[in-house]
Amino acid sequence: MRRQTILAAVSAIALFSAVPALAQSTDAPPVARLEVGTEVRGALTADDRVGADDEYRYDVYRFQAAAGQRLDFTLRAEDFDAYLAIYEDGQDEALASDDDGLGGGTDSRLRFTATRDGDYLLHARTLSGLEGGDYTLTLTERPPAAPAPEPGTIALGQTRDGTLADDDAETDDGGHYDAYVFTAEAGQRFTFDLVSDAFDPVVRVGRMEGEVFTELAMNDDGPDTELNSRLIFTAPEAGTYVVRATALSDSGTGDYKLSLSEGPAPIAATAIAIGDTVEGELSEDDGRSADGYAADRYRFEGREGQRVRIDMTAPDFDSYLELFDDAEASLATDDDGGPEGLNARINFTLPRTGSYVIQARGFSDATGDYTLKVSEIEPDRPPQPLAFGATVQGEIGETDNEDGDGRHFEAYSFTATEGQRIRAIMRSGDFDTYLQIGNAEGDFSMLASDDDGLGEGTDSRLDFAIPEDGTYVVRASPLGSEGEGLYSLELIDRGPQPKPGSLLVGSTARGTLTETDATAADNSFYDAYRVTLKEDEELVLTMVSNEFDSVVFIGRDQEDGEFEVLGSDDDSLSDTHAKLEWKAPADGTYEIRAGSFAQGQTGSYALTVEKKP
Repeated sequence: MRRQTILAAVSAIALFSAVPALAQSTDAPPVARLEVGTEVRGALTADDRVGADDEYRYDVYRFQAAAGQRLDFTLRAEDFDAYLAIYEDGQDEALASDDDGLGGGTDSRLRFTATRDGDYLLHARTLSGLEGGDYTLTLTERPPAAPAPEPGTIALGQTRDGTLADDDAETDDGGHYDAYVFTAEAGQRFTFDLVSDAFDPVVRVGRMEGEVFTELAMNDDGPDTELNSRLIFTAPEAGTYVVRATALSDSGTGDYKLSLSEGPAPIAATAIAIGDTVEGELSEDDGRSADGYAADRYRFEGREGQRVRIDMTAPDFDSYLELFDDAEASLATDDDGGPEGLNARINFTLPRTGSYVIQARGFSDATGDYTLKVSEIEPDRPPQPLAFGATVQGEIGETDNEDGDGRHFEAYSFTATEGQRIRAIMRSGDFDTYLQIGNAEGDFSMLASDDDGLGEGTDSRLDFAIPEDGTYVVRASPLGSEGEGLYSLELIDRGPQPKPGSLLVGSTARGTLTETDATAADNSFYDAYRVTLKEDEELVLTMVSNEFDSVVFIGRDQEDGEFEVLGSDDDSLSDTHAKLEWKAPADGTYEIRAGSFAQGQTGSYALTVEKKP
């Protein structure tokens, strides 16, 4: 990535005379800081990061936002199809993304409204491919959204003529919409048709909770409507609902027609028993799902706690499964979870005794033969106790427990206290290892995970701070569903989180990050220092290290014990050195955290805390 050289870094490095040469020990390129109102000229090159399975190339930028702040990111490139995505630190699922939102080409514009105060990560990338090239990236702030007007009304049999305009109400991602309310009885079915020659229409149905719109269903294209939208919606309960007429692009405007008609009758469900296999066929004469796709439905009886597996295989189309309870509430969906390519699989534990409905269809509108199989699978074997300091040898095979992603796993339980730091290390010469930690009570809910954290290939190391006293479960598994073989698992007690030290304004702390230091939520190490400040006192925090990518935070503990980040910086001084200018919002004691950007990084550093001149 091309970045301007910051000459001020020369004097900062002099603070750290123990290591004369600037070096970075991490394999990944550094993460740049992106500020509101700036433009970056960069390039995707062979030295930059690549996505899963080498599907794309990307640069990472860290930016700060306040809850409710509306931001506009623009990525322009002549050499590649631009794509933008925003992530929470340490999370794999994007909060927001955009491909061609700028319109009229392959440049990207992503409009984003922050849900919390703090740092986020922006990926500037190719849509696909590793070719890369030069680009420009800009970040601007959008003004607060205007108050939404009162919605109109629409009833069965009515068609509303409307116009999307630049002064209409806006969604969080910057698109315009018109809203209409309608009333429904529980189980009542409706068909919404949104037609426009001026833009690609998208119809959305949901409910309002105060000022918040909660979407329940949407449709973009069809089926059989070209770019127009048709949505079949079943009201889950009696009440008032909202339908929004929107455009696929946030710049879409123009005239439209929105029609509301009675929905088709529900698809009749054929009886099937657990253990049965059905040879079926989707045809044009079949009933239609809520998305308007040809679908077949099957009803079976099950008991509370029973675990079922539903498999749908189809040679000619991409299969899709959805499981409903007897009240038509959706319980689970799957597209490609089956063992072979585009086949679907649902593993599910039934919550109560009674009837359940399977809907079998294509991922898009499709016809053709398919096979549906419903089988009972063994309940998960209970986790085996594992003591701190112990190492177990195990083997993953077809007879082991299986999670919702088709991975076989073995589970171990341990008891720990609030604030205790634990470490799990998993090694295998047979497969790429994957570790998860979750609560022992009820259904497993993952609290933390790790893939290759040991830094020695495909072995895992997961560091975790216990949130409250109790019993926890660590799951040892392959990263992929096909993995099998031998492994070892070690559980280590790292003791309580170290207490912060004290630091005077105007002084420099020289320290060393080690594996015994405090651990952040992303499993990176940090040292903590407390400073006492007056309201509006302004500080300059400088952190340099020649052994890892420095990151500095300042914040304070909240009443619930969570650490509130009030300011942070990664690379403002240089590609690997941090500099943060910050003003105290009130009298009090604050905590400065001097840490590494990535997990597993250790080494010496210098942290200087000065009053801003």
